[in-house]
Amino acid sequence: MRPRSKFLLLAILPLLVSLGLIALAMRQQQQDLSRRERQVVETAYMAAKQTELLNHVGLARSLLAPLYDTRRDDAQTLAEALRLLSTMDYGIDGYFFVFDTGGRNLLHPRQPELQNQDLWDLKDAQGVPLIRELIARAHEGGGFVQYLWQKPSTRTLTPKLAYAISLPRWNMVIGTGLYLDDIQGTLTQIDRQVDENVASTMLWIAGIALFGVVLIGGSGMVLNFSEAKVADAKLRNLARQVVKSQEDERAHLSRELHDSTSQTLVSIKLLLESASTQLGREATPPALQRAVQRLGDALHEVRRISHRLRPAELDTLGLPAALDDLAEEFNQHGRVRIALRLWGQADTLPDEVNTVLFRVVQESLTNIEKHSKATRVQARLIFHAGGLRLRIVDDGIGFDVPAIRVDPRRGIGMRNMRERVESIGGEFSIESRPGRTAVLADLTAAAIERLRPAAKKAA
Repeated sequence: MRPRSKFLLLAILPLLVSLGLIALAMRQQQQDLSRRERQVVETAYMAAKQTELLNHVGLARSLLAPLYDTRRDDAQTLAEALRLLSTMDYGIDGYFFVFDTGGRNLLHPRQPELQNQDLWDLKDAQGVPLIRELIARAHEGGGFVQYLWQKPSTRTLTPKLAYAISLPRWNMVIGTGLYLDDIQGTLTQIDRQVDENVASTMLWIAGIALFGVVLIGGSGMVLNFSEAKVADAKLRNLARQVVKSQEDERAHLSRELHDSTSQTLVSIKLLLESASTQLGREATPPALQRAVQRLGDALHEVRRISHRLRPAELDTLGLPAALDDLAEEFNQHGRVRIALRLWGQADTLPDEVNTVLFRVVQESLTNIEKHSKATRVQARLIFHAGGLRLRIVDDGIGFDVPAIRVDPRRGIGMRNMRERVESIGGEFSIESRPGRTAVLADLTAAAIERLRPAAKKAA
């Protein structure tokens, strides 16, 4: 084999292997994000369904309380109780059902043919003895049972989550349920979107691989200094693509949490607060009050996670506003006081620059909070004629920069910051000694301008 062919082979094979490994890593990362997203969404949906069922059953219990508290168990009283429950429909598929403790159906508004039938041995399509399970949970003080049941609006077998309670003196078990097909639909949509993202990413990587092979093959005809420049440019572009893919996934997950999960939690919270208001402060059960409080905490946590993944200010108001919000967030919950200043005339920056500088500040503040034992941090974003400079200085204990840089078990955050800044053509440096650590990121005006055509083309 000729030397030139060996050179081309040695140049092409590492590129293909690297792209293959990057593709596998990105695919694994996307799948991990998908699993976490599914788990978050499914957990939030199920919690919302359970809370809604508890609310409905609580309303039914409150409606029957005047009759039940009379201590009467004659036929007229029982008939009135069944009549009241039959009127408590909610939505198209929401209703209450009633059984006696022996499994005989006393009320089923959507399937009256089941009334007065002994359904003790009834099982769903998966073999779940649903009536026995519901009665057992009711005798335990109330509980949830999941099974398959015919959805009235579609006449199809659909997963259903039901909750049942017992009224011992009347020998009754009452319950209601919500269908779970909406959860499955959402999870299916998430899977479809992840598959589309994976396919798109693979096409991008395949295109980059093909382009790289062609470029290296053409460059191999002339061995000169330009080959090094071309290779460096391609590696930098690849790093930018990796960073962009990560940020796209963060933004996607943030939008899903904000637009779907968060809105669902807000709706449920409003329903619970409305129910609490209708019941009155003194008559509101403590469990309902705790549910409202915990739902509020969950909503706050979902919003916090969404904001940490991708702050909306970064896309709408720009980098300075996003940094102000980030500093305020750290000042509210952290021990370190952060002072953020903007110098010069703030220019409109490409999205890649905004994202990289924001992640550098975010990672730096996180490291300072965890490791530096600092009390004060000064962050400066300086715009000047030659470009811009990001400067973050703290008064912490400092660290050995060279030792951290070569240690494979430490300094991951520092390496990530350096790679991000260098991927957009910037320079990154860290200076540290006891009492002062400075993180610097410089970007020239030429480097910023090189990124603008790419941003406009992507838009």
